[in-house]
Amino acid sequence: MNNRIEEIRQMLHADPDDPFLWYILALEYAKSGNTIRTDEVFDKLLNRFPEYLPTYYQAANFFRENGAIEKARSAFIEGIRLAEITGETKTEQELRNSYQNFLIDIDEL
Repeated sequence: MNNRIEEIRQMLHADPDDPFLWYILALEYAKSGNTIRTDEVFDKLLNRFPEYLPTYYQAANFFRENGAIEKARSAFIEGIRLAEITGETKTEQELRNSYQNFLIDIDEL
């Protein structure tokens, strides 16, 4: 296992309620090519920490790249909704743009 992943896992052992640690763990798994673990951690983030906005863009695009079309669609839509509610206009626009590209890619526009 990669040292960075092990370091993050140790930090999570000490603070399992920190969504940022789960987020960087997902990104590290993605970087290492471990799609199964990446998927598991993004699912955990979206279910356990639905208010953690940074997750949505990365998770949606990960799901999209790995053929999980409905999971990607859901992450985009929920992320856009959360960004609207929280007034995060830049994040909302980034999610909307990525979602539009997603719809074009799957021929649903």
